Amino acid sequence: MSDAGVRVLVVDDHPVIRGGVELLAAEDPAITVVGGASTGHEAIKVAQEVATDVILLDLRLPDMPAPELVAQLRRVAPRVKILLFTAFADHGAIDVLIEAGADGCLVKDVTGGDFATAVRRVARGVRVVDPRLTGRHASVTPELLFRVGLTRREYEVLRLAAMGHSNPEIADRLALARNTVKTYLQTAMQKLNARNRVEAIAKAHELRLL
Repeated sequence: MSDAGVRVLVVDDHPVIRGGVELLAAEDPAITVVGGASTGHEAIKVAQEVATDVILLDLRLPDMPAPELVAQLRRVAPRVKILLFTAFADHGAIDVLIEAGADGCLVKDVTGGDFATAVRRVARGVRVVDPRLTGRHASVTPELLFRVGLTRREYEVLRLAAMGHSNPEIADRLALARNTVKTYLQTAMQKLNARNRVEAIAKAHELRLL
């Protein structure tokens, strides 16, 4: 956090949402919106160019899965706090994203006072999760995996891939051979009808697996 207050970068593909955040921020003189981005790739670029304390990040961007974007933002702007912003109080990706490096999560209909408090707390290093999300983002159930057709191991490999880990990194984390990781990813792609890992991750998001 700077002496001037909390500098916020808003990442959302809807201009109305970005404008709404600016209005919320204007209610607190300690919070300033210093930039905006409508895609993941644009967010990565702006995060490297603009001095920012908190990135307010929409979970559903058109060009990049949220876990992958969080991991990349962590690499290019390690000191910046990442506060997720979602319209879905029952979104299933919160645990994955927190593990990937996010610092908290808010639901988009948050009031101005709660918004300002959350942004200031996250900027100070406090993890903040909207209370409406508490207990709503449990781990993926065996029943859901069974319906989709994935095994638990295929899901674990896909989940780590969505967080931005390479095959060798996944192999190290799960104590598997690299070829085994590759095989799990390939079978997961086949079961999800995906042509590559990016498409598989996107389809897993649609199914609320990530």
